[in-house]
Amino acid sequence: MDTELDPRIIRRRRRRALAAGAGALLLMCAAAWGINRAAGPSVRLNDLAVAEVRRGSIANTVSASGVVVPEHEELVPSPIQSRVAKVHARLGQQVAADELLLELDDRSVRLAIDAIDEQIAQQDNRILGLTLDMQQKHKQYASAIELLELDLQSTRAKRERYATLRKVGAVSGEDMLTAELNVQRTEVQLRQQKELIEDTRRSTASGVEGARLQKSILQKQLGQQQALLAQTRVRAPFAGMLTSLAAEEGTAVSVGQLVAKVSDLTHYRVEATLSDFHTRLLSPGQAVRVEQGSQVLAGRVHTILPEIQNGSVKLLVALAQPSHPLLRNKLRVDVNIVTEQKANVLVADSGPAFNGKGRQQVFVLRGGVARRTAIDIGASDGKVVEIAGGAQAGERVIISDTSRYQKHDSIRIE
Repeated sequence: MDTELDPRIIRRRRRRALAAGAGALLLMCAAAWGINRAAGPSVRLNDLAVAEVRRGSIANTVSASGVVVPEHEELVPSPIQSRVAKVHARLGQQVAADELLLELDDRSVRLAIDAIDEQIAQQDNRILGLTLDMQQKHKQYASAIELLELDLQSTRAKRERYATLRKVGAVSGEDMLTAELNVQRTEVQLRQQKELIEDTRRSTASGVEGARLQKSILQKQLGQQQALLAQTRVRAPFAGMLTSLAAEEGTAVSVGQLVAKVSDLTHYRVEATLSDFHTRLLSPGQAVRVEQGSQVLAGRVHTILPEIQNGSVKLLVALAQPSHPLLRNKLRVDVNIVTEQKANVLVADSGPAFNGKGRQQVFVLRGGVARRTAIDIGASDGKVVEIAGGAQAGERVIISDTSRYQKHDSIRIE
C-alpha cells in the first residue's frame, strides 16, 4: 500500500532538479562563451588607435623630401689654372662685400699681358711704318707729276708751234704727228702717276685699317687678361658667411674649380626632391607645407627644375618666413605639396590601417564590436584622409595596424 511522501522530501527533490537544470544552463552558456572566444578575437580598446569620422577640410598633397638651403649664395670659381698663393680669410667667417678672401698665383696671367702689350706695340709700329711709307711715296709721285706737267706744257707748246709751221709748209706731216703723239704720251703718264697716288693711298689705308683691327682684337684680349688678373684676387661677392674655401696655401686649382662660397644665412628656401611620377601634378605657385617635427612652415612652389635625374625631379620652394628661427643650413625637412583643396567632406585621422586611395577594408566600431567594412578613401594630406564612402559622420574607425585580423570579419572590443 502506497504512502504519501514527506513534503520535505518532495521539496528536496525539486531543489535538486532546479539545481541540475541551472547547472546545465550554466554549462551551455560557458560552452557558447568559449566557442565565441575561439571563433572571434578580442582586443582591448586602449591597445587600438581609433579615429572619429567627422566633417572637415582636406588638402590632397604629394610628399617630398627637402633640404633647407640659403636663399642667396654665390660660388666663386678659379678663373685660371693656378695654385693658392695666400689665404686671407677662414672658413665660417662673416665677410663683407668685396672683402679679399685669397690670392692665386698670377704669374701666367702677367706673362700673357706682357705678350699682348708687345703685340699691340708691334701693330702701332706697323701703322706708323705704313703711314710714313705712304707719305714718302706720295712725295715721290708728286715730284714725278710736277715733272710730267712741265713735259706736258713743253710738248703742247711744240705741237702748237708745229701746227703753225705746218700751215706754211715748214714742217712735215710726220713731224706734226710725232709732236701730237708726244703730247698724248705725256698726258697718259701724268694720269697714271695720279692714279698711282690714289692706289697707294687706298692700299696704305687698307693696311692701316687691318693693323688697327688687329690692335683692337689684342686690346680686347688684354682687357680679358686684366680681368683675369683682378679675379686672381678672390673677393667676397656680397656680405655673408664664408661656407666654403680653398684654405691651404699651395693647393693646385683648375679652371672653374670652386675656391670659395659665400652664403646668406639669414634667409632660406627649400630644395625638394620627389619622384618624377608626380611631375604632371606640379605647377609653380602651388601651396607647400614644410614640416620639421611639430613645426609647419608655409611656402609656395617657386621653380620646377626641368631636368630629371635618376627618376627624381627637383623644385625650389619659397618660404613665407624665410628667416624663421627654425631654419638651418642643410636641415632636412618633410615637404607636402598641395595639389587639391576640399572643404566640408568626411575625414578621419590618418593611420597604418589606410593604404593609399580607393576602396579598402577597415574595422568600424559599432557597439562593442569592430566589424570589417569596405570604405572608400579619397584625398590625403599625411595627417587626415578623406572618407569618400562606407562610413558616416560620428562613427569610429580603427586606424592602427589590423593586418593580423585580416581573416576575421569582426573583433570584440573589451
